Amino acid sequence: MRLVLQGAAIRTPHLQHIHQLCGVTSSFMQIAEHAYYLQVSAIEFTEVKTFCNEQNIDCALVDDKQRLSNFGLCVMDMDSTLISIECIDEIADLAGLKPQVAAITESAMRGEIDFAESLKKRVALLVGLEESALHRVVDERLKLNPGATEWIDTCKKFGITTMLVSGGFTFFADKVKEMLGLDDAISNTLEIIDGKLTGKILGNIIDAQAKADHLLKLRDKLGLSVSQTIAIGDGANDLKMMRVAGVGVAYHAKPVVQQQSTYALNFVGLEGVIGLFTV
Repeated sequence: MRLVLQGAAIRTPHLQHIHQLCGVTSSFMQIAEHAYYLQVSAIEFTEVKTFCNEQNIDCALVDDKQRLSNFGLCVMDMDSTLISIECIDEIADLAGLKPQVAAITESAMRGEIDFAESLKKRVALLVGLEESALHRVVDERLKLNPGATEWIDTCKKFGITTMLVSGGFTFFADKVKEMLGLDDAISNTLEIIDGKLTGKILGNIIDAQAKADHLLKLRDKLGLSVSQTIAIGDGANDLKMMRVAGVGVAYHAKPVVQQQSTYALNFVGLEGVIGLFTV
């Protein structure tokens, strides 16, 4: 296995201390500017993980078989994963309703309330809002998370199919697909009549189960095995797709997601996914 360390906070004393904790003869190898790995067998990972968390360092024990060249599909959430915002919260902000909508969003992401029901409630609050507000969110607030471009470019280099599956909206998902050059993007569609939001969603809602189903459908279409798939997300709505993937990566995620993921990235950007699987 590889002990992978990532983070701008890493210094030589950190590597020396962790090396001592691991009690191995092998040396750390540098993967990137702020990423290192150490070949290990059996180590007391809890102590290493505790130290790394205290020092703002991401750490992971990665199976040697998990390398970029061995994956074929990556399915990703959009809001707060590929991009830095929750789009519906920003739309609500322009309507003067952000506190009310954001509170529901947070509760849903923590897994406290059903996602589909929470989405209906949030969208209903936006009834009558001008469509121009959506354009403003794209123009003024929508930004890719650090490392998103690097990760997707790496996927292209290694022939990994990329799909965005979001409980958010096509208005933004299609833009992110275009920005990153993703292979596919699936999300919900807001009903807009006469240039105004009706407070309703068209068609079936993309919820946790739908995310998992879309991953499985594309995996089977590509003829891939479970171990060749990666899912990346941050909220409870991403847990089902992360469970059916070979690897689930929690990106700056809620505690419930970190606890149930294969790996968690809290201090680095999405380039950290590259570091996990680079040897």
